[in-house]
Amino acid sequence: MFVSVGTMMPFDRLTRAMDDWAAANRHVPLEIQIGKGAYEPRHARWVRKLTLPDYQARVAACDLFVAHCGMGSIISAIEAGKPILMLPRLQTQGEHNNDHQLATARHIGIRPGLHVAADADDLKARVSALLADTGPEKAGAPAPISRFADPAFTARIRAFIES
Repeated sequence: MFVSVGTMMPFDRLTRAMDDWAAANRHVPLEIQIGKGAYEPRHARWVRKLTLPDYQARVAACDLFVAHCGMGSIISAIEAGKPILMLPRLQTQGEHNNDHQLATARHIGIRPGLHVAADADDLKARVSALLADTGPEKAGAPAPISRFADPAFTARIRAFIES
């Protein structure tokens, strides 16, 4: 399992929740990218920052990707065809300057393979359920997408612009 808080802001609530989960599930390999966070995991492997190729390799290799509800993380999961479990950052907890991740969660979390946790306890419970692939919520995986638009689509746009 790979966990990422992103690169812009710390997200100790996510890091701490996943480290707590790791303490109770030592048999599951887990690495957390903690960014600028103050909390350093005691039960899970961790790294502050990764190069883009290393980040992409970890997403591609994991069975479950856990992250904040940022579009970069969501797109990375979809491109790799990996299920993602997200915990939105909250403005009230000083994790972001607004609550746009809650809006993202409402719209994205209804799609197959894209899961959203309500809080840290829900996150830990969903991680266990998704890894076990049990209960009403199956891990599944989003259908992979390409970084590039369909060539026929770009040809139509080019023809429109050039005419």
